[in-house]
Amino acid sequence: MYDVLFCDALVVDGSGREPYRANVATVSSSIALIGKERPRARRVVDCHGRALMPGFIDIHAHDEAYALGDGHMALKRAQGITSSLSGNCGIGVFPLVDDGSSLSALADDVLGHIRRPWPWKDFPGYVDVLKRHGMGINMGFLQAHSPLRHAVMGSDVDRTASPEEIEAMCRLLDSSLSCGAFGFSTGLYYRPCISAGRDELRALLSVVSKHDAIFSVHLRSEGDQVLEALEEVLSLSLETGARLELSHFKVIGSRNQDKVPRALELVHSYKDRGLDVAFDQYPYDYGSTSLFSLLPPWMLTLSRTELRFALQLDSERSEAKKEILDPDGWESIYALEGPGEIRILHLDSRDDLDGLSLEELGERSSSDPLDALFDVLSEERGAAVMSDVTQSRESLEAIMADDLMCFSTDALYSSIPGHERSHSAAIELLSNYCLKRGVLTLPDCVRRMSGEPARRLGLKERGILREGAQADLVLLDLDTLSSVWTDGRNPGVDLVLVNGQVVLEEGRVLDVDPGVLLLPSRQGSC
Repeated sequence: MYDVLFCDALVVDGSGREPYRANVATVSSSIALIGKERPRARRVVDCHGRALMPGFIDIHAHDEAYALGDGHMALKRAQGITSSLSGNCGIGVFPLVDDGSSLSALADDVLGHIRRPWPWKDFPGYVDVLKRHGMGINMGFLQAHSPLRHAVMGSDVDRTASPEEIEAMCRLLDSSLSCGAFGFSTGLYYRPCISAGRDELRALLSVVSKHDAIFSVHLRSEGDQVLEALEEVLSLSLETGARLELSHFKVIGSRNQDKVPRALELVHSYKDRGLDVAFDQYPYDYGSTSLFSLLPPWMLTLSRTELRFALQLDSERSEAKKEILDPDGWESIYALEGPGEIRILHLDSRDDLDGLSLEELGERSSSDPLDALFDVLSEERGAAVMSDVTQSRESLEAIMADDLMCFSTDALYSSIPGHERSHSAAIELLSNYCLKRGVLTLPDCVRRMSGEPARRLGLKERGILREGAQADLVLLDLDTLSSVWTDGRNPGVDLVLVNGQVVLEEGRVLDVDPGVLLLPSRQGSC
């Protein structure tokens, strides 16, 4: 007897083929039958008027802390995401040389707080903790760059690494990849990765290439110097043979929107030269990151205590203002977007300011927006998260329609629910850009959310709805589907299965955690 039988479903199978009607049955964790017959099953779901799809795969996630805080990972399930890849932007939680203190400043703002001491030292240790806690969805991981620098260089991470230090980082990366990490990520915009030179990146990417792994990168610039930043990583990847995944691909700033066609042309030119390259994207023209990231790099090398003191000194404020408004050697989001386009999403210490733009913050305190920002950050002892308008709708759609795009959320869980992408990104792409605006067809949209990220990661039994594949499934009512977050749910998301188990039904999160650790097909012995 089958476990679950979906009757008369509109099957959108993740391959890109046209939808078709069929009955689909599961046994244990697998899809066992797709056809016209109607066998006996323990549960029968009448799918008339609804679409059955593979579970969505978030190829750019930051779930390390969220998974330990909310084992059910309700906000992922709420949008039909059944698998994710974390460790992006060079921000991660392993390996460790201390109790987690060295990584917590950036990790807390992006990933969310994990109470210290962190009870692991390396990738296998973190996975052991995660498995004991329980996984609400399937999870895979990248080895992030920032922990490698901290592990090898100690507190002196904001400089060029020596050849010996680079070699030590390569050994740690090799270990994580041998133990099942899908690849390596860096965030060349963030400290301490911003200090990495070409020799360091080339050496690390040679290790990535040896393992046929993925190189995921947040570019050094997504604004004025985006073309130069693209050239940097494209040329390095071609030189080393590393497979390249460009993270949350976009071009920031109104004055830079004319660079989008040239950026896409540049990526495709390297594709034509034989580079295995693609990019991911979240379906919003506004992003989210740490509010502290607006500060000059030298300020971010300070401890939070030192930073609070520096932000209270007129001389330091004056120097920081000059650098923010006229940056040299780094990218100032404030200068690119302006105070009206940057909004406080969450402050641990001042929830009364949530939702204010920096322009409104300045007006409220009768001061310059940067002075008002410095005042807030000088008092903040916890997480500070912002949202910012990054690009035009036309640019977003041009990137979305490109053949190399696949879906991601880039969701942060340091504040919940936070940015809409934390709970509704998949549904926003489907309901708004696919069904309403027609930027993508339904079969192609679902392929980019399931089959394509699975192919990129080598997940042969996921991301596709076929007999023998894993039963990660999403049942949607396309007529009522909406990304308008209502009472803790996305309307139209009727049923979600992870490895054959129902984990969400009509917005209700079930008390089961059937997620497993995802491993690349080339995984060796650890």
